Formats: sequence, C-alpha cells, structure tokens
Amino acid sequence: MSSRAAAIAALERRLGFAFKDRALLERALTHASKLGLGRGGVLHNERLEFLGDRVLGLVVAEALFQRDVDAGPEILAKRYAHLVSREVCAAVAEAIGLADAMDVPRAQGLRRNETVLADGCEALLGAAYLDQGFEAAKAVALDLWATALEQPLDLEAANPKTTLQEWALARRKPLPKYSIVSREGPDHAPVFRIEVTVDGLAPATGEGRSRQAAEKRAAEAFLQREAGQ
Repeated sequence: MSSRAAAIAALERRLGFAFKDRALLERALTHASKLGLGRGGVLHNERLEFLGDRVLGLVVAEALFQRDVDAGPEILAKRYAHLVSREVCAAVAEAIGLADAMDVPRAQGLRRNETVLADGCEALLGAAYLDQGFEAAKAVALDLWATALEQPLDLEAANPKTTLQEWALARRKPLPKYSIVSREGPDHAPVFRIEVTVDGLAPATGEGRSRQAAEKRAAEAFLQREAGQ
C-alpha cells in the first residue's frame, strides 16, 4: 500500500465514514492544480468544495441555533463566521490528516497550504453529502467541529477586523483601511505584511500566511495598542 493510500484509509477511519463511491472520494482529495483549471471541476474538488461549504454552513447554523439559545442574531453571526472560516476549516483538516491524503503537485508545495486544506475539508463534506445524504454528512461535520463548537469564543479575538470597524465607527471615524506593505516567500508559502490605518491615528502592522490572516493580526495589534493607552 502506498503512503497516500494508507493516509486515505486513515482519513476514512478518522471520519468514521466509508465512501461507497471511491471516485467521489478521490475527486474530493484532488486539487485543481493537479489536473489544470480548464476541466470545469469534473475531476478535481472545486465543485465539491462549493457544495460542501453550503453543507457545513447549514450544519453549523443549526448547531449554533440549538446550542446558543440565549444568543442574539449578531452573536450567532459572529460565532458562525468564525466556525466556517478558512482558519478553522484548515485546522480541522490538519487534525484529521487530510494533507497526506490530498493529491497535489509535489513541486508546488501545496500540501500544507491553508486554503488548499480548508477547501479540501469542505470538498470532503460535499462528497459525503452526495455519497450518503445530508444526515450522514451532518454527522461527519458535527464530529469534526465538536471541539470548535464547544470552545468558548472570544468574539473580539475571533473577529478583530469587525471589532476595529465598530471601534472606529463609535468614534465617528472613517472605516479602517488595509494596505500591503510587503509580500515575501514562494507562491506556495507567502508571508504578507499588512498595515491598517484609521484616520488621524498611527498605523499598525501584522503578518500572516494569507492576506486575510495578516489583516486580522494588524487589527489585533491596533486594538491592543489603543487599549493600552
């Protein structure tokens, strides 16, 4: 058995889900760059990722609605945005060993890319839905997201960009502006440095493996600085 085949077998054991349609599982694990982008998603996982994103969204929304019975819609929306975020999806993918099961070009170093992992995780849910229906896919998603759903969420830490926007508006200032200071490293592992400015105040910077992550770090830095003054 090849190392990838062993990784796929381990992945199914972790999921507690044995795919009936093996071709569907293989498609969920195949990144578009492996085959080229001109095939309409028939042989790679982009279409499944689209479907899985919606499956995950409904599962998480229902779970929050049932669990957080005292939470208003704004709190629910913030928790939802965190739980379906790229960061959480990628963390789930890492936890279940998805990286070793993915079919990606070796030369591009995509196996540990956050976006590739997050999309692959959602594609798995889409494939599970097509293979055995919504209830089966829901059971998989609830198992994989159990820890994240149970963890108390610091809303300001989870959504620093939203918190900074609200902070600026409360002081009658324009919305924060984000700009790229630098982008270094290879395409498969870039490091972004982002600067955030709020009118009339000194800027703050943050770094991350994606532009979104760097923007969040910059917003966190800005809020922490202002809170200390």
